[in-house]
Amino acid sequence: MSVQAQQDRLRRKRREAGEVLTIFRKPLKESLTSVLPITAIVLVLCFTITPISNNAMMAFLLGSLLLIVGMGLFTLGSEMSMIPLGEAVGKEITRSKKVWVIVAISFLIGVIITVAEPDLQVLAGQVPSIPDRVIIWSVALGVGVFLVIALLRILFAIQLSYLLIGFYAIVFVLAGFVSPDFWVVAFDSGGVTTGPMTVPFIMALGVGVASIRSDEKAKSDSFGLVALCSIGPILAVLILGFLYPENTASATETVVDSFETTLTVGYSYLEELPVMMGEVAIALLPICVFFLLFQVFSLHLRKLPLLRILIGVGYTYVGLVLFLTGVNVGFSSLGYVLGGVIVDEGLGLLLIPLATLMGWFIINAEPAVHVLNKQVEELSAGAISSKVMGMSLSIAVAAAMGLAMVRVLTGISILWFVLPGYIIALGLSFFVPSIFTAIAFDSGGVASGPLTATFMLPFAMGATTALGGNTMTDAFGLVALVAMMPLIVVQVMGAIYVIKTRRNKAQESAPVFSDEGVIELWEVA
Repeated sequence: MSVQAQQDRLRRKRREAGEVLTIFRKPLKESLTSVLPITAIVLVLCFTITPISNNAMMAFLLGSLLLIVGMGLFTLGSEMSMIPLGEAVGKEITRSKKVWVIVAISFLIGVIITVAEPDLQVLAGQVPSIPDRVIIWSVALGVGVFLVIALLRILFAIQLSYLLIGFYAIVFVLAGFVSPDFWVVAFDSGGVTTGPMTVPFIMALGVGVASIRSDEKAKSDSFGLVALCSIGPILAVLILGFLYPENTASATETVVDSFETTLTVGYSYLEELPVMMGEVAIALLPICVFFLLFQVFSLHLRKLPLLRILIGVGYTYVGLVLFLTGVNVGFSSLGYVLGGVIVDEGLGLLLIPLATLMGWFIINAEPAVHVLNKQVEELSAGAISSKVMGMSLSIAVAAAMGLAMVRVLTGISILWFVLPGYIIALGLSFFVPSIFTAIAFDSGGVASGPLTATFMLPFAMGATTALGGNTMTDAFGLVALVAMMPLIVVQVMGAIYVIKTRRNKAQESAPVFSDEGVIELWEVA
């Protein structure tokens, strides 16, 4: 090989390496800026009012590193695999224009994705007297049914607000006939089922189905799938309340790792890693099998698009394994300890502003939120930027965390918050464009992700335990509040958008007068 050929080959390898780094740089930068603020807040607390052991600090910092890398890989993988896969399946199942095909396949998709959702497994283990499998399959069936309803709504252009009002009316009527012990579990289940696995695929599925319609409202109707799919689990758990009235209303005990030595830290991560590898593999396996069967019998994608999706699935898998391992080991135990120590130090009232501050930043560390924000910006042609969406969700989750700590300190029933909250949210749907209502209710499901369930919920449980309260009734319900507040805040953003648009149109249509032809009175005199 000549010297020139060797140099050309070296340049080509450097260029390819540079392209790979460019692909990874953007998602890793986003995840870095998302995780660092919450890490900094926790470190400030640990060095001031809540001192912890060096080993626990090491576990937390290692968890932060895994979060950054994991969320970056997940974001990249979902863009390469879950989103194009969902759009392709959505277009394909509607191409036949047979309603029974759409109903059967969408129901199957809803069930297999939900059964594998890691957050649902955690919630099921916290509910006493009901077998885990009963809860998981009941919730999965609820999601499957409501995914069918959501896709049929898109095809037949049914107004989303009417469906939301009708189904939430059923929810609150049923809540009046079951034990209050089921209320927090029901509303929390609506949030945990729309996790990092479910959201990218379901939202892209809606885009694919909406593309069949040619009217101008099709794009806005592609939102709302997550909103309706969140109702199914709530109804499913409330129905279980009739079948299992003997619920004991006590949550299972939280296991807190003390990290006594650096060896304990290492063992904790080494033990958790294969567990997460198995759980994420189970989560991805049904989707992969479904996709491969669909590819063989219907899609027939070409080699390069197929290879890109498979590589994206690999990134998604590695990213979720690292993310969930870091969260479960480094964050959960520390969150529980922080909540308890703050109360033990006599600083219980500090829980409210502190949780509000953490809520402001923690939403940016949820993987599925970045997917939602980007999709909103793309489908709205930049009218609703990802930055504005991020700001709205930060405000919403900050308020939700503050309200959750009020419940921890006072023990107020969850219905005193969610009932008026949903009445306000549904009322706003009549005054804002339908796209804002759909995005708002989708945002509610997306905001309550794994970091909320594995850091802020243990934080609330630690504080509740230190106060001597009931973790089942006082701490649980935090996910429900996080899922509710975006419904209000995003629609308020929509109302502001409408007011500004009308004002701008009024200014543009107002007559403009120039100085030409104006007669000055002193000139006449």
